[in-house]
Amino acid sequence: MKQFIIVAMVCLVAPIVAMAQDPAANPLAATARETFNQYSKNVVATAEEMPEAKYKYHPTPEQMTFGKTIEHVAEVNNFACAKFSDMPAPKGTKATEADGKTKLVAGLKASMDFCAEAFSKLTDAKLAEPVTIFGGQRTTRLGAAMEVTNDLIDHYAALAVYLRLNGLLPPTAQKKP
Repeated sequence: MKQFIIVAMVCLVAPIVAMAQDPAANPLAATARETFNQYSKNVVATAEEMPEAKYKYHPTPEQMTFGKTIEHVAEVNNFACAKFSDMPAPKGTKATEADGKTKLVAGLKASMDFCAEAFSKLTDAKLAEPVTIFGGQRTTRLGAAMEVTNDLIDHYAALAVYLRLNGLLPPTAQKKP
């Protein structure tokens, strides 16, 4: 009888464990993760593509400089990914535009790594749970995750223009080897 109970428990628990690890079991979270992965690579590649001398470039006085935009993206990543994941935001000195390209890119990459971990833990079952983000605004975990992906999409589009205005091709326009 004891063996039957053990076999029955394994048969009940195995599908649950398999579902938790299967992206098809969490299609909404998987879609958010895929969007994050795509645009995080694009933004990092853009930050690496722009020469350090152009990090103070901005097409108009009203727009953020290239470097300030990279600083902003890292800051939004760390804040919003902490909110939807319940992981504490990374501690330490944040890179600012004044620090230059090397530190800004390192800070950007660290924020992307933090968010990748946060997105990897996101499940469909948690997407509707409430969280508080910028300025005390209430949203869902999905809303906070979309804040990250939408911010990456928005800033990649702007940074791609900054590259083109400086005679450089954005990563998505470059020919694949």
